[in-house]
Amino acid sequence: MALRLTALSIAFVLAVAAPALAQEEEVYQQIEDIQGDADGFFELFSALQDAAMFGDPTTIAQYANYPLLVNANGESYDVLEEQDLLDNFDTLVSPETLQALLEQDVADLIVTSEGVGIGNGAMWLSNFCVDDACEETYWGIFSINN
Repeated sequence: MALRLTALSIAFVLAVAAPALAQEEEVYQQIEDIQGDADGFFELFSALQDAAMFGDPTTIAQYANYPLLVNANGESYDVLEEQDLLDNFDTLVSPETLQALLEQDVADLIVTSEGVGIGNGAMWLSNFCVDDACEETYWGIFSINN
């Protein structure tokens, strides 16, 4: 009897998880098709979630592409360098934006030709070209919208 319940439990979990996994695979493919280097996106996404979880503004600032556009407190700012973001982090990045980053479901990411939106557009990441041929790229934050 216990074996039968375990098998039913496993079947239920798989039935519930399968659609979510399919949606995540679809988002992965969209990122790969539109921006490229989906693996790089998910590495950055994971690092940013860890930074938000552990209160690590340095990691977030290191992954920003400067000048960084930040909309906060009803105004727009061009943050010119990493230290500027660090010095004003609590003013420029709201707790709500960090919470949205923490709670982001992969299936609900916004994927466009401009980038990938997190937290319903609270933070935007893009895959930037290092050279003119775009043979080498890196993922970074290009906008924060509190």
